[in-house]
Amino acid sequence: MNDFPDAQLIKTSETTLAIYEAGNKNDARPPIILVHGWPEIAYSWKHQLKALCDAGYRAIAVDLKGFGRSDAPKDPALYDINHMTADFCALLDALNIERAIFCGHDWGGALVWSMAQMHPERVAGAISLCTPLHPRPPVEPLKIIKKRFGPEHYFIQFQEPDVPEQLFATDPRRFFQLMFRRPPKRKRWPMLVPMIYDVPGRFKTAPPPTESGMILSPDDVEVYVDAYTRSGFHGGVNLYRNIDRNWALMESRNEIVRAPSLWIGADLDLFLPPETADGMEALVPDLEKHIVPECGHWMMWEKPEAASALIIDWLNRHFSA
Repeated sequence: MNDFPDAQLIKTSETTLAIYEAGNKNDARPPIILVHGWPEIAYSWKHQLKALCDAGYRAIAVDLKGFGRSDAPKDPALYDINHMTADFCALLDALNIERAIFCGHDWGGALVWSMAQMHPERVAGAISLCTPLHPRPPVEPLKIIKKRFGPEHYFIQFQEPDVPEQLFATDPRRFFQLMFRRPPKRKRWPMLVPMIYDVPGRFKTAPPPTESGMILSPDDVEVYVDAYTRSGFHGGVNLYRNIDRNWALMESRNEIVRAPSLWIGADLDLFLPPETADGMEALVPDLEKHIVPECGHWMMWEKPEAASALIIDWLNRHFSA
């Protein structure tokens, strides 16, 4: 893992989480909790973890429940926002941290917004890479997705018990080689939608991936392969199985995020286009926004220096040493 820290296993009353920590534990500023998305692991933050450490911050990347070296129960009910944010609170308690700055990408960004909404007393600041915060829709989100993109969208296919995770487990290396690729230019997007969202179908039928379009090195791919061979794919897929459950859990809750917040979008992110963040200020009043040019969804790998610089600049202006 190059210079990535060794795992520490933190046992709480509900689960054991693996964390990877760097930086000064005596820093008076709130630590930064780095929350990965799908299909990722804490290792996805290896560039930012080092940059934050070099900038004097205490940073902690966590393998979410279901990923990496953390516990990976199979019950989908354990992956809703109540349970996932409770994991964050329990982790803070175990580390004797009162409040932290939460920084997430993809699903991690969605969980950071949920943490800021549901446990604002534990959130000193919120950072999301790529994932905007949207108001709660009037109907279940999966109904909207299915109507807009059809039944082959991976959100819909992932609702089938056991099938997606068993499919991807047949060849984890091929899966990551297909997923972590350079983004298409915007002019190609109309030709790719909705086919690009049929992740299981592409896994089954796409031609063998070439290394030329990869954004991960072969060594980094092997880290992912080893991690998912250990944990299985069910943890990440279970996050998607709670989309409608999470929608129900937010009924009548206050959606406003009061913590100082940063959103960084990627200009070529076909999965979460930056224009979908328009109007976020209505839910996040203290919000700063940036867009990284010539960058796709996997920002931490594609443009690590740009992502780290924007995060550290915002931290330096909002949390004095």
